[in-house]
Amino acid sequence: MAVPRNALKKWAKVREFALGLPGAAEEFPWGESVAKVNKKVFVFLGVDDGSYPLALTVKLTDETAHTHALTSPGAEPAGYGLGKAGWVRIPLAEQGAPAAELLCDWVEESYRAIAPKRLTAELDAGGRG
Repeated sequence: MAVPRNALKKWAKVREFALGLPGAAEEFPWGESVAKVNKKVFVFLGVDDGSYPLALTVKLTDETAHTHALTSPGAEPAGYGLGKAGWVRIPLAEQGAPAAELLCDWVEESYRAIAPKRLTAELDAGGRG
């Protein structure tokens, strides 16, 4: 299954943004890419090899952002019970999928929900990775 180029470019931009956040690291549990801070996942990036539809999953605790994310084409509360905790899965290849800039905003919000205060303070002070 071919991955649409625009979705792949968006995915790469969001991945680069996520890994540029203070203390962020990429790991590959379950064979998929995740970005973690302080050993906790803040964004599930999935796989980019075309074996599964390109999507990302973020934790959105802000009700407005959470509601907005769920209006994205194909978006849904994350599986495995994560949806109850505010996690949303957002497909990237759907027609009308959010722009990379908006996705990065959501990744940052997810990061802020999970990162320790000292790292969010570093982010606020302008420190990027």
